[in-house]
Amino acid sequence: MPGSHQAPAATRRLFFALWPAACTREQILQRRDSAGTISPRRVPAHNFHLTLLFLGNQPADRVDEILALGDAIENEAFDLVLDRWGHFDGPGVVWLGAEAPAACRTLVDKLTGRALDQGLQFQHRPFVPHLTLFRRVTGPWQAPPVEPIPWSVEEFSLIESIPQQPYQVLRTWPLQ
Repeated sequence: MPGSHQAPAATRRLFFALWPAACTREQILQRRDSAGTISPRRVPAHNFHLTLLFLGNQPADRVDEILALGDAIENEAFDLVLDRWGHFDGPGVVWLGAEAPAACRTLVDKLTGRALDQGLQFQHRPFVPHLTLFRRVTGPWQAPPVEPIPWSVEEFSLIESIPQQPYQVLRTWPLQ
């Protein structure tokens, strides 16, 4: 029709992640606060997470399919130890990370494989197990020693990022 404009399709910004329990979240907050003023842009504690697969903007009408993707995943539980600081220069973030055990890498591979099988479009990134604590870090920074945080991972979640709001957990699945 001449002169008519079709509204853009609604999208939702989604990612699969590990969502720490309150006691783990508190320990992460303590480590973040012990790092000092690396940047005024501190990630709020209610948004702490470890991304397994970032899907980015997905059509809103595919959310049920994405939830079904999570429903189909079976994976064993695993333990992480958050014991190292890291920095991504490009986005200017400082993070607290861990070595990923085999069961964690398997979970990431299963999620990625099923997302590709469903034809979801997303940017492939190497998996680096980390929780972002600071954003817009510029210049050099000094990493303090890290008192390790043991994290017994027994579930994973699908999370939605909505601008100016805390992340929303859409569904959580148990690990065996």
